[in-house]
Amino acid sequence: MSDDYRAQADALDARILAAIADYALDDTAFDALACDVFAHQFRWNAPYGAYARSLGITDDTLPRTARAIPAVPGAAFKDAALSTVAPERAALWFETSGTTQTRSGRHYLETATLYEAALLAGFDRAMLADGVALRYAMLVPDPRERPHSSLGYMMATVARERGDGREGWYLQADALDVARLVGDVARAQSDGIGICVATTAFALVALLDELEAAGRALPLPPGSRVMETGGFKGRTRVVGRDELYARAAAAFAIGEDAIVAEYGMTELSSQYYDSPASRWSAKRIKLPPPWLRPVVVDVAGEPLPDGIVGAIRHIDCANRSSAVAIQTEDLGVVTPEGLLLLGREEGAALRGCSLDAEDLLRR
Repeated sequence: MSDDYRAQADALDARILAAIADYALDDTAFDALACDVFAHQFRWNAPYGAYARSLGITDDTLPRTARAIPAVPGAAFKDAALSTVAPERAALWFETSGTTQTRSGRHYLETATLYEAALLAGFDRAMLADGVALRYAMLVPDPRERPHSSLGYMMATVARERGDGREGWYLQADALDVARLVGDVARAQSDGIGICVATTAFALVALLDELEAAGRALPLPPGSRVMETGGFKGRTRVVGRDELYARAAAAFAIGEDAIVAEYGMTELSSQYYDSPASRWSAKRIKLPPPWLRPVVVDVAGEPLPDGIVGAIRHIDCANRSSAVAIQTEDLGVVTPEGLLLLGREEGAALRGCSLDAEDLLRR
């Protein structure tokens, strides 16, 4: 590794960590940081640099705004090591989703420092705004079983840094240990400590189905909350979010506003969460941290104005050692309040169609 690379990487990491610590980055500073991260990757991330050059970008025509940064499709992580360092030198790597028909990919991260700082800062504000210490109940992949699950690593980090040391993992190979969870909830009730249930949507449905079949509820201690991470992809059964949250609120004896959806990707280092103002709404708005910005693009990949439906591109400055801009097939719209996710439903199959935010929020 050259001294030039190390000096540049360390300087960028210091700027990103400062933005995370301040939890602030205005538009001008974001553009400057994102473009500097891209310039670093253009030079040192060979597959990303080659892709950008194929689009006509040169050392003399590097983007000057974040919206002009070319994005790699999420699927590219299955085809190339999108990293500024050799894979064997990565501190972490996470496995992207795959099925029996498609291979998985890998997201390589040179350092755990940026990843952990970014995830904790976002989690603190979205899930721990009241500063309370919680006990963590995990219905997500156990890192002892799946060490390369980004979600499992995230929640292990949260439990280590923010928990009381008595977290529980209740999902092994898609099997839920409901009896042990029920016992641990009773113990938390006795200890007088609130619980944060971190769960995929599919695991939450499985838990609620089992509780309802047994004709019982699982009231959580006062101050408890739920972080729901999505996760119906590849499943044969999907439950609507309104139904899911109503059932969970009833079973856990909490308000629906205590159930917060997290939106993230293995290919990103940062996460979106439901905004506090939208947690009673049928249309929950996702808020990114200041160093992550969504851009919505049309079928040609051109950025669209706010209020227009398109495919979502994420620009994540914490992805310093991989790819700063990731293109997805998810549909959404940027509103003044944040990002409204549409998935591939709600009649929004055509990217760039002229639906404005008010129309969507009325639907």
